[in-house]
Amino acid sequence: MRARSLFVGVALLSTATLLVRLGPLSASRPAKDEILRIVVDVPLPGPAVRFDYQSLDASDGRLYIAHMNADQLVVFDTRKREVVANLDGFHRVHGVIAVSELARIFASVTGDHQVAVVDRASLKTLAKVGEMKYPDGLAYAPRDNRVFVSDEHGDADAVIDAANNTLLTTIPLGGGAGNTVYDGGDNKILVAVHGKNELVKIDPHEARILDRTAMTGLRDPHGVALDVENRLAFVAGEGNHKLVVVDLKTMQVGVPFSVGRDPDVLAFDKGTKRLYVAAESGDIAVFREVNRTLEPEGGIHLPHGHTVAVDRTTHLVYFPLEDVGGKPLLRIMECVSEVAASRN
Repeated sequence: MRARSLFVGVALLSTATLLVRLGPLSASRPAKDEILRIVVDVPLPGPAVRFDYQSLDASDGRLYIAHMNADQLVVFDTRKREVVANLDGFHRVHGVIAVSELARIFASVTGDHQVAVVDRASLKTLAKVGEMKYPDGLAYAPRDNRVFVSDEHGDADAVIDAANNTLLTTIPLGGGAGNTVYDGGDNKILVAVHGKNELVKIDPHEARILDRTAMTGLRDPHGVALDVENRLAFVAGEGNHKLVVVDLKTMQVGVPFSVGRDPDVLAFDKGTKRLYVAAESGDIAVFREVNRTLEPEGGIHLPHGHTVAVDRTTHLVYFPLEDVGGKPLLRIMECVSEVAASRN
Protein backbone atom coordinates (compact mmCIF):
# COMPACT_ATOMS: atom_id res chain seq x y z
CA MET A 1 0.00 0.00 0.00
CA ARG A 2 1.71 3.20 -1.07
CA ALA A 3 1.96 6.22 1.23
CA ARG A 4 0.05 9.28 0.07
CA SER A 5 -0.58 12.79 1.19
CA LEU A 6 -3.89 12.83 3.05
CA PHE A 7 -6.56 15.39 3.73
CA VAL A 8 -5.91 17.69 6.66
CA GLY A 9 -9.54 18.31 7.58
CA VAL A 10 -11.12 16.03 10.15
CA ALA A 11 -14.82 15.34 10.42
CA LEU A 12 -16.05 14.46 13.89
CA LEU A 13 -18.71 11.81 13.51
CA SER A 14 -21.60 11.19 15.93
CA THR A 15 -21.83 7.90 17.74
CA ALA A 16 -25.39 7.63 16.50
CA THR A 17 -26.30 5.69 13.37
CA LEU A 18 -24.52 6.97 10.26
CA LEU A 19 -26.99 7.76 7.51
CA VAL A 20 -25.07 8.18 4.29
CA ARG A 21 -26.07 8.13 0.65
CA LEU A 22 -23.54 6.58 -1.65
CA GLY A 23 -24.01 8.96 -4.58
CA PRO A 24 -21.24 8.59 -7.20
CA LEU A 25 -19.84 5.34 -5.78
CA SER A 26 -22.70 3.29 -7.19
CA ALA A 27 -23.78 3.31 -10.78
CA SER A 28 -26.19 0.38 -10.70
CA ARG A 29 -28.88 1.22 -8.17
CA PRO A 30 -29.63 3.73 -5.43
CA ALA A 31 -27.96 3.20 -2.09
CA LYS A 32 -29.93 2.40 1.00
CA ASP A 33 -30.34 5.23 3.48
CA GLU A 34 -28.18 3.52 6.06
CA ILE A 35 -25.56 0.84 5.82
CA LEU A 36 -23.03 1.00 8.72
CA ARG A 37 -23.30 2.36 12.22
CA ILE A 38 -20.85 2.87 15.03
CA VAL A 39 -20.68 0.25 17.77
CA VAL A 40 -17.86 1.92 19.70
CA ASP A 41 -14.82 4.15 19.24
CA VAL A 42 -11.75 2.88 21.09
CA PRO A 43 -8.76 5.23 21.62
CA LEU A 44 -5.50 3.96 20.15
CA PRO A 45 -1.99 4.78 21.40
CA GLY A 46 0.61 6.77 19.55
CA PRO A 47 0.48 9.98 17.51
CA ALA A 48 -2.29 10.99 15.10
CA VAL A 49 -0.56 9.68 11.97
CA ARG A 50 -1.25 7.22 9.18
CA PHE A 51 -2.25 3.57 9.68
CA ASP A 52 -1.96 0.81 7.10
CA TYR A 53 -2.90 -2.88 6.83
CA GLN A 54 -4.58 -4.94 9.57
CA SER A 55 -4.78 -8.67 10.25
CA LEU A 56 -7.20 -10.49 12.55
CA ASP A 57 -6.13 -13.77 14.17
CA ALA A 58 -9.38 -15.71 14.52
CA SER A 59 -7.82 -18.16 16.99
CA ASP A 60 -7.51 -15.59 19.78
CA GLY A 61 -9.40 -12.55 18.48
CA ARG A 62 -6.36 -10.31 18.30
CA LEU A 63 -6.25 -7.62 15.64
CA TYR A 64 -2.79 -6.48 14.52
CA ILE A 65 -2.73 -2.93 13.13
CA ALA A 66 0.19 -1.35 11.27
CA HIS A 67 0.56 2.22 12.61
CA MET A 68 2.78 3.11 9.72
CA ASN A 69 3.96 6.65 10.39
CA ALA A 70 4.33 5.95 14.12
CA ASP A 71 6.67 3.00 13.40
CA GLN A 72 4.49 0.86 15.68
CA LEU A 73 2.50 -2.36 15.55
CA VAL A 74 -0.68 -2.16 17.63
CA VAL A 75 -2.08 -5.36 19.17
CA PHE A 76 -5.82 -5.07 19.88
CA ASP A 77 -8.01 -7.64 21.67
CA THR A 78 -11.33 -7.61 19.79
CA ARG A 79 -13.07 -9.64 22.50
CA LYS A 80 -12.15 -7.34 25.38
CA ARG A 81 -12.02 -4.28 23.09
CA GLU A 82 -8.74 -3.06 24.47
CA VAL A 83 -5.16 -2.53 23.35
CA VAL A 84 -2.94 -5.39 24.52
CA ALA A 85 0.38 -3.94 23.39
CA ASN A 86 1.92 -1.22 21.25
CA LEU A 87 5.17 -2.50 19.76
CA ASP A 88 7.94 -0.08 18.78
CA GLY A 89 10.71 -0.49 16.24
CA PHE A 90 8.65 -1.21 13.10
CA HIS A 91 10.04 1.50 10.83
CA ARG A 92 7.31 2.58 8.37
CA VAL A 93 5.41 -0.67 8.86
CA HIS A 94 2.98 -1.36 6.01
CA GLY A 95 1.74 -4.93 5.75
CA VAL A 96 0.92 -7.34 8.56
CA ILE A 97 -0.39 -10.90 8.61
CA ALA A 98 -1.12 -13.14 11.59
CA VAL A 99 -0.43 -16.82 10.88
CA SER A 100 -2.24 -18.70 13.64
CA GLU A 101 -0.86 -22.15 12.76
CA LEU A 102 2.69 -20.86 13.28
CA ALA A 103 1.82 -18.60 16.24
CA ARG A 104 3.70 -15.90 14.35
CA ILE A 105 3.00 -12.43 13.01
CA PHE A 106 4.79 -11.17 9.91
CA ALA A 107 5.09 -7.42 9.36
CA SER A 108 6.57 -5.44 6.48
CA VAL A 109 9.11 -3.08 8.03
CA THR A 110 9.26 -1.05 4.85
CA GLY A 111 11.60 1.63 6.18
CA ASP A 112 14.22 -1.06 6.85
CA HIS A 113 13.46 -3.00 3.64
CA GLN A 114 12.71 -6.13 5.69
CA VAL A 115 9.94 -8.33 7.04
CA ALA A 116 9.83 -8.78 10.82
CA VAL A 117 8.81 -12.12 12.36
CA VAL A 118 7.06 -11.69 15.72
CA ASP A 119 6.26 -14.40 18.28
CA ARG A 120 2.55 -14.34 19.13
CA ALA A 121 2.99 -15.30 22.80
CA SER A 122 5.85 -13.04 23.80
CA LEU A 123 5.33 -10.35 21.13
CA LYS A 124 9.10 -10.35 20.67
CA THR A 125 10.70 -9.96 17.25
CA LEU A 126 12.39 -13.26 16.41
CA ALA A 127 13.97 -12.30 13.10
CA LYS A 128 14.11 -9.75 10.34
CA VAL A 129 14.23 -11.03 6.78
CA GLY A 130 15.44 -9.05 3.79
CA GLU A 131 16.48 -7.14 1.91
CA MET A 132 13.51 -6.02 -0.22
CA LYS A 133 13.14 -2.64 -1.89
CA TYR A 134 9.62 -1.79 -0.63
CA PRO A 135 7.91 -4.66 1.20
CA ASP A 136 4.17 -4.13 1.49
CA GLY A 137 1.34 -6.72 1.38
CA LEU A 138 1.81 -10.26 2.73
CA ALA A 139 0.29 -13.69 2.17
CA TYR A 140 0.99 -17.09 3.72
CA ALA A 141 0.95 -20.32 1.70
CA PRO A 142 0.47 -23.06 4.35
CA ARG A 143 1.28 -26.16 2.29
CA ASP A 144 4.75 -24.86 1.50
CA ASN A 145 5.19 -22.86 4.71
CA ARG A 146 6.15 -19.76 2.76
CA VAL A 147 5.33 -16.07 3.09
CA PHE A 148 4.93 -14.07 -0.12
CA VAL A 149 5.66 -10.35 0.04
CA SER A 150 4.62 -7.60 -2.36
CA ASP A 151 7.85 -5.76 -3.13
CA GLU A 152 5.90 -2.87 -4.58
CA HIS A 153 8.70 -0.67 -5.89
CA GLY A 154 10.92 -3.66 -6.61
CA ASP A 155 8.36 -4.90 -9.19
CA ALA A 156 8.51 -8.36 -7.65
CA ASP A 157 7.10 -10.78 -5.13
CA ALA A 158 9.59 -11.92 -2.51
CA VAL A 159 9.41 -15.45 -1.07
CA ILE A 160 10.30 -16.17 2.57
CA ASP A 161 10.85 -19.65 4.01
CA ALA A 162 8.85 -19.46 7.25
CA ALA A 163 10.59 -22.52 8.67
CA ASN A 164 13.95 -20.77 9.02
CA ASN A 165 13.04 -17.12 8.29
CA THR A 166 15.20 -16.75 5.20
CA LEU A 167 14.61 -15.02 1.89
CA LEU A 168 14.42 -17.77 -0.74
CA THR A 169 13.97 -15.83 -3.95
CA THR A 170 12.20 -12.97 -5.68
CA ILE A 171 9.79 -13.37 -8.57
CA PRO A 172 9.92 -10.52 -11.15
CA LEU A 173 6.43 -9.27 -12.04
CA GLY A 174 7.18 -6.69 -14.72
CA GLY A 175 5.29 -4.00 -12.83
CA GLY A 176 4.60 -2.69 -9.35
CA ALA A 177 3.34 -5.29 -6.88
CA GLY A 178 -0.08 -4.53 -5.46
CA ASN A 179 -1.69 -6.76 -2.88
CA THR A 180 -0.59 -10.38 -2.59
CA VAL A 181 -3.16 -12.98 -1.41
CA TYR A 182 -3.30 -16.75 -0.95
CA ASP A 183 -6.02 -18.68 -2.79
CA GLY A 184 -6.60 -21.72 -0.58
CA GLY A 185 -9.06 -23.23 -3.05
CA ASP A 186 -6.34 -23.63 -5.67
CA ASN A 187 -3.21 -23.47 -3.50
CA LYS A 188 -1.92 -20.51 -5.50
CA ILE A 189 -0.71 -16.99 -4.80
CA LEU A 190 -2.41 -14.11 -6.61
CA VAL A 191 -0.78 -10.70 -7.07
CA ALA A 192 -2.22 -7.52 -8.57
CA VAL A 193 0.34 -5.83 -10.82
CA HIS A 194 0.41 -2.09 -11.45
CA GLY A 195 1.33 -0.79 -14.87
CA LYS A 196 0.77 -4.09 -16.63
CA ASN A 197 -2.81 -4.16 -15.25
CA GLU A 198 -2.73 -7.88 -14.56
CA LEU A 199 -3.63 -10.43 -11.93
CA VAL A 200 -0.69 -12.83 -11.74
CA LYS A 201 -0.99 -16.42 -10.52
CA ILE A 202 2.06 -17.95 -8.81
CA ASP A 203 2.83 -21.55 -7.88
CA PRO A 204 3.97 -21.26 -4.24
CA HIS A 205 6.02 -24.47 -4.34
CA GLU A 206 7.91 -23.76 -7.53
CA ALA A 207 7.92 -19.98 -6.90
CA ARG A 208 7.14 -19.22 -10.52
CA ILE A 209 4.43 -17.43 -12.48
CA LEU A 210 1.83 -19.76 -13.98
CA ASP A 211 -0.56 -17.30 -15.59
CA ARG A 212 -1.27 -13.62 -16.20
CA THR A 213 -4.82 -12.32 -16.59
CA ALA A 214 -5.49 -8.86 -18.02
CA MET A 215 -7.63 -6.81 -15.61
CA THR A 216 -9.94 -5.33 -18.23
CA GLY A 217 -11.44 -2.08 -17.02
CA LEU A 218 -8.82 -1.42 -14.33
CA ARG A 219 -5.78 0.84 -14.16
CA ASP A 220 -3.09 -0.05 -11.66
CA PRO A 221 -4.87 -2.91 -9.84
CA HIS A 222 -3.90 -2.91 -6.18
CA GLY A 223 -6.37 -4.20 -3.59
CA VAL A 224 -7.47 -7.85 -3.77
CA ALA A 225 -9.92 -9.92 -1.71
CA LEU A 226 -11.20 -13.44 -2.33
CA ASP A 227 -14.32 -15.51 -1.90
CA VAL A 228 -12.39 -18.76 -1.91
CA GLU A 229 -15.43 -21.04 -1.56
CA ASN A 230 -17.25 -19.52 -4.54
CA ARG A 231 -14.05 -19.08 -6.57
CA LEU A 232 -14.24 -15.31 -7.01
CA ALA A 233 -11.64 -12.56 -6.73
CA PHE A 234 -12.43 -8.88 -6.15
CA VAL A 235 -9.79 -6.53 -7.54
CA ALA A 236 -9.71 -2.73 -7.26
CA GLY A 237 -7.85 -0.35 -9.60
CA GLU A 238 -6.30 2.58 -7.80
CA GLY A 239 -5.61 4.35 -11.11
CA ASN A 240 -9.23 4.69 -12.20
CA HIS A 241 -11.23 4.00 -8.99
CA LYS A 242 -12.92 0.87 -10.29
CA LEU A 243 -13.63 -2.61 -8.96
CA VAL A 244 -14.08 -5.86 -10.89
CA VAL A 245 -15.13 -9.40 -10.08
CA VAL A 246 -12.89 -12.14 -11.50
CA ASP A 247 -14.29 -15.65 -11.92
CA LEU A 248 -11.41 -17.82 -10.72
CA LYS A 249 -12.85 -20.84 -12.54
CA THR A 250 -12.64 -19.20 -15.96
CA MET A 251 -10.54 -16.09 -15.21
CA GLN A 252 -13.22 -13.98 -16.86
CA VAL A 253 -13.34 -10.37 -15.71
CA GLY A 254 -16.70 -8.75 -14.99
CA VAL A 255 -18.04 -5.26 -15.67
CA PRO A 256 -16.35 -2.56 -13.52
CA PHE A 257 -18.07 -0.91 -10.55
CA SER A 258 -17.25 2.58 -9.33
CA VAL A 259 -15.65 2.95 -5.88
CA GLY A 260 -13.93 5.74 -3.93
CA ARG A 261 -10.88 7.58 -5.24
CA ASP A 262 -7.69 5.50 -4.91
CA PRO A 263 -9.17 2.27 -3.53
CA ASP A 264 -6.74 0.64 -1.14
CA VAL A 265 -7.73 -2.18 1.24
CA LEU A 266 -10.54 -4.68 0.59
CA ALA A 267 -12.15 -6.99 3.16
CA PHE A 268 -14.65 -9.77 2.41
CA ASP A 269 -17.01 -11.30 4.99
CA LYS A 270 -17.79 -14.79 3.70
CA GLY A 271 -20.62 -15.22 6.23
CA THR A 272 -22.64 -12.23 5.09
CA LYS A 273 -21.21 -12.15 1.53
CA ARG A 274 -20.33 -8.50 1.99
CA LEU A 275 -17.31 -6.79 0.46
CA TYR A 276 -15.90 -3.60 1.98
CA VAL A 277 -13.73 -1.40 -0.24
CA ALA A 278 -11.81 1.33 1.59
CA ALA A 279 -10.27 4.18 -0.39
CA GLU A 280 -7.70 6.90 0.20
CA SER A 281 -10.50 9.42 -0.29
CA GLY A 282 -12.13 8.08 2.89
CA ASP A 283 -15.08 6.67 0.94
CA ILE A 284 -16.03 3.16 2.04
CA ALA A 285 -18.10 1.24 -0.52
CA VAL A 286 -20.18 -1.75 0.61
CA PHE A 287 -21.23 -4.49 -1.81
CA ARG A 288 -23.17 -7.75 -1.48
CA GLU A 289 -22.18 -10.81 -3.49
CA VAL A 290 -25.20 -12.13 -5.40
CA ASN A 291 -25.22 -14.67 -8.25
CA ARG A 292 -21.42 -14.53 -8.71
CA THR A 293 -21.33 -10.76 -9.05
CA LEU A 294 -21.78 -7.77 -6.75
CA GLU A 295 -24.65 -5.48 -5.88
CA PRO A 296 -23.80 -2.08 -4.35
CA GLU A 297 -25.48 -1.65 -0.96
CA GLY A 298 -24.26 1.76 0.11
CA GLY A 299 -21.33 3.54 1.63
CA ILE A 300 -19.96 5.92 4.23
CA HIS A 301 -17.25 8.54 4.41
CA LEU A 302 -14.57 8.27 7.08
CA PRO A 303 -11.65 10.73 6.92
CA HIS A 304 -8.42 8.72 6.51
CA GLY A 305 -10.47 5.50 6.45
CA HIS A 306 -8.43 3.75 3.77
CA THR A 307 -7.90 0.48 5.66
CA VAL A 308 -10.57 -2.00 6.75
CA ALA A 309 -10.77 -5.39 8.45
CA VAL A 310 -13.79 -7.60 9.15
CA ASP A 311 -14.42 -10.23 11.81
CA ARG A 312 -16.04 -13.15 10.02
CA THR A 313 -17.50 -14.48 13.28
CA THR A 314 -19.12 -11.34 14.70
CA HIS A 315 -19.34 -9.53 11.32
CA LEU A 316 -18.03 -6.37 12.96
CA VAL A 317 -15.94 -4.04 10.78
CA TYR A 318 -12.78 -2.25 11.95
CA PHE A 319 -11.48 1.12 10.77
CA PRO A 320 -8.35 2.60 12.40
CA LEU A 321 -8.61 6.38 11.93
CA GLU A 322 -5.48 8.45 12.31
CA ASP A 323 -6.93 11.75 13.48
CA VAL A 324 -10.30 12.25 15.16
CA GLY A 325 -10.14 15.29 17.41
CA GLY A 326 -6.35 15.19 17.27
CA LYS A 327 -6.04 11.56 18.38
CA PRO A 328 -6.08 8.13 16.69
CA LEU A 329 -8.91 5.71 17.33
CA LEU A 330 -10.31 2.37 16.21
CA ARG A 331 -13.86 2.74 14.95
CA ILE A 332 -15.80 -0.53 15.28
CA MET A 333 -18.94 -0.65 13.14
CA GLU A 334 -21.76 -3.02 12.29
CA CYS A 335 -23.89 -3.47 9.20
CA VAL A 336 -27.37 -2.13 9.90
CA SER A 337 -29.15 -4.78 7.82
CA GLU A 338 -27.39 -7.59 9.74
CA VAL A 339 -28.58 -6.14 13.04
CA ALA A 340 -32.13 -5.94 11.72
CA ALA A 341 -32.00 -9.51 10.44
CA SER A 342 -30.74 -10.82 13.78
CA ARG A 343 -33.72 -9.25 15.54
CA ASN A 344 -36.28 -10.82 13.22
